[in-house]
Parts: sequence; C-alpha cells; structure tokens
Amino acid sequence: MPRPTVHRTPFGSVQGTRTDLWTLDSGTGVRAEVLTYGASLHRLTVPDTAGAAASVVRSLATLDDYTATHPYFGAVVGRYANRIAHGRFVLDGTEHHVPANDRGHALHGGPDGFHTRVWAAAPDRTGDSVSVRLTLHSPDGDMGFPGALDTTVTYTLDTAGTLAVDYASVTDRPTVVNLTNHAYFDLAGHDDVLGHRLEVDADAYLPVDDDGIPLGPPAEVGGTPFDLTAARILGECLGTENAQLRSAGGFDHCWVLRRSGDALHRAARLTAPDEARIMEVWTTEPGIQVYTGNQLDGSFTDGAGRRHGRHGSLCLETQHLPDSPNRPDWPSTVLRPGGTARSRTELRFPHLPH
Repeated sequence: MPRPTVHRTPFGSVQGTRTDLWTLDSGTGVRAEVLTYGASLHRLTVPDTAGAAASVVRSLATLDDYTATHPYFGAVVGRYANRIAHGRFVLDGTEHHVPANDRGHALHGGPDGFHTRVWAAAPDRTGDSVSVRLTLHSPDGDMGFPGALDTTVTYTLDTAGTLAVDYASVTDRPTVVNLTNHAYFDLAGHDDVLGHRLEVDADAYLPVDDDGIPLGPPAEVGGTPFDLTAARILGECLGTENAQLRSAGGFDHCWVLRRSGDALHRAARLTAPDEARIMEVWTTEPGIQVYTGNQLDGSFTDGAGRRHGRHGSLCLETQHLPDSPNRPDWPSTVLRPGGTARSRTELRFPHLPH
C-alpha cells in the first residue's frame, strides 16, 4: 500500500511573513491542502465512486483573495466561533467587550480573529497517517478577550481517507474559547447544493432572531424544515415556507446534537445528488451550525474562475452553542488556567473502499 506523504510549498507572504501551503496525501486518493494563513482548509480532494477526483471544499484562488475580506472560506475561526450577543459577556464578575462586527454582535472572534493570522506549522508522520500541526499565540486582550491563549490545530489524514481536525487551547487567565473550521462543502461540483441530501443527528435546534442570536431554549425539530433526523433534500427544506428560513435566507442555525458525554459521535451525513460521494461529520462538540451560503453573491471565485454563489455550498461547523458565554444553562465555553479546551472533528467518506 502507498505510504501517506506531507510536504510544504510557499504560498506568498503577508506583511513580510511567509505563508505556506501544506499538502497531506493519503496515498489512497484523498488529499488535503492546508494554508498557514487562517489555518485554512484550502482544498480536500476526494475520489467519487468511479474514481474521479475533485475537491469537496470551495476555495479562493490566491493569497490576496484570502487576505481580503471574505466569508471565512476554509478558515479556523476564533477565539469564539459564531455569535456573542452585543459583543459582551461577563466572566467572574468582569464584563468584557468584543468588537461587534455583525449586525451589532460579535461574530467569529471579531474582524481580526484567528482567520486573519499566519499560524506556525510543523509536519508529523506515523505509519498510516500524516499531519500538520499549526500553532498560534493570542495575547491577553486580543479582540477584547481576556487571557493569553495558546492554540494548536492539527490536521491529520490517514490511509482510510479520514481527515481529522484536533483543537487544543490553554490560557493563563480565565477566558472563553470556541473554535471551528468554516469550510464550504460541495460534493458534486454543481451550481448549487440544493440537490444534496443532509441528515443531522439532532432532535432540537436553536431558533434565532433576525440578527442570528438564539431566541431562547432549543426547539424540537419535529414538524419543521429543521427535522433532518432522516436525510432530506436541501432544496426541498429551503423551499418550505418558514419564518426562520425566510429571515436567514436558508439554514444558518445551530443544531443541538444527540450525544453522551464528550465522546466522538456522528453529527451529520451529506450525500451528493448522484450518491457518488458521501461525507460524514463526526465530532466531540455539542452542536453543529449548518449554513447554506445564503449571503454568497458570486463575488468570490476559485482558481478556475468558478464563482461562489448563493446556496452553492454549505458549512457544517462543529462547535459549542452560539452565545454560550451569556447562557449559563448551556455547555460551558469557559477555559481556566491549568485546563485544556480540546475538541476533535473528523470528516469521513464511507463511499471509499477501505
């Protein structure tokens, strides 16, 4: 059996700081490309059932495209993925403020979040897998968050074609942390993903207001377009008359996953219209944000000139629940000195021969 490989190629520089593209090759047909800019998943090439290979992740063409303002293509977002209401939270009696960069609320760690940073990187190899380990130091007060935070994000690809993303953070002062990857997935290469089928292992989701902030406790999915307990065609769901869908322009909601403790569990299963590719998302996180690219307007293109339009792809962002720092009854995102915030997400492709 071919051995997996990992190698680095230059990808330009940001204000004099070199950036690199790391390629993880399983040796069995799956290949992941990771940028040190934003710790971004640039491409994820996966064969279909006929052996034809294509990236299942939408990307941008150049480093200049990534350093310009864009909707987080492939990036690791933090310190706090998703939204914090009004950009404020109280921790141990002290109020903290994060820049309100989305409709009066903090989104994905603020305008200069982890997606805008150049991460340090180092490779690793084992018998049946290859990894790139990316590290970032975020100083005390960065984007308003308390405590210096040291974060490691490790992408690992094995010979079975599974891509794992491991997150680990430590701090020197109490803080909050919630990390995810913001890749946009498309398993078929069509103009939109409305023909894809999606299943989410959740019995409840979080309804949101017009700004994307949770309205209250989780709501049961039964009898709504958010019932993905069995696989449903995305276009049929999004075409349903529903106030939540109308306000967001599609899915931009967090599902509360079924789970037992912090063990790895399946969160979602995405199937191409012709079933030639299937992707499962497994995670240790309590939630998954499904975003159907509602605001993509065709102004972003990939290296082949293909435009990223509305509903052209979807994000499956494993994470803690939005606005958790202000919701004490939800799983905590507080990290204290001496502890480590860890999570793991795996992208599995069950259609591949093993």
